[in-house]
Amino acid sequence: MTNSQYLKAAVDAAHAAGTLLKQNFGRQLDVHKFEAHDIKLDLDVRSQELITGILLERFPDHAIYGEEGIAGKQDSPFQWIVDPIDGTVNFFYGIPHFCISIALRHEGKMILGVIFDPMRNELWEVEDGGQARLNGQPVRVSPRARLSDAVLSVGFAKSKASINTGLPMFEKMVVRVRKCRLMGSAALDLAYVATGRLDAYIESSVNLWDVAAGKLLVEAAGGCCELTPHPDQPDKLAIIATNGVLDLNVD
Repeated sequence: MTNSQYLKAAVDAAHAAGTLLKQNFGRQLDVHKFEAHDIKLDLDVRSQELITGILLERFPDHAIYGEEGIAGKQDSPFQWIVDPIDGTVNFFYGIPHFCISIALRHEGKMILGVIFDPMRNELWEVEDGGQARLNGQPVRVSPRARLSDAVLSVGFAKSKASINTGLPMFEKMVVRVRKCRLMGSAALDLAYVATGRLDAYIESSVNLWDVAAGKLLVEAAGGCCELTPHPDQPDKLAIIATNGVLDLNVD
């Protein structure tokens, strides 16, 4: 198999899941669980099952690692990392800002990523060593180097500890940058950094499936993306993604 065959499968799966989400957007939804700062939908599960079915039909020896669980052969060197709806709260409240994120890791290295926004029909794709593309056209991070010119997205995760960590960063940045945004989809934040719409995205607690495709996309577009283990939550990561020239280390 070639990477292009894997990429085509990811694009097909993202499009299929996007059709499912768009068909259900604005309709009454089955809720599995309401949490303090999150919502678990039946549609999350259905979207991941659809993606899983497409990927494992073509690559039955591969593994799936997603927000809604695992599937396939978990000892495989190929692991698909799937977020079936990134921005579930936005989706539930009828805010058309959410996406599907699919990445493929081979022997621990990310080799491709796809992010699809079905409401805007925007599809980002990237292969390791290749160009970052939006709907087939190359994209590049912004050239903005001054904080006063920058637009940043600061994410807040779903625990009191992560909110308490994020608020000081937000307070620090909001008075220095042109605008701060809280968008509600980590994968789209990263896609926007890669496309030059945002200059940076910062969040103290994310999951791998939120950022796997986006990290590769930002780096292929000329930016920098730093992932570090969360000090208190072993399954979580902190992320700082920038255009590569913006200096966020301001006292």
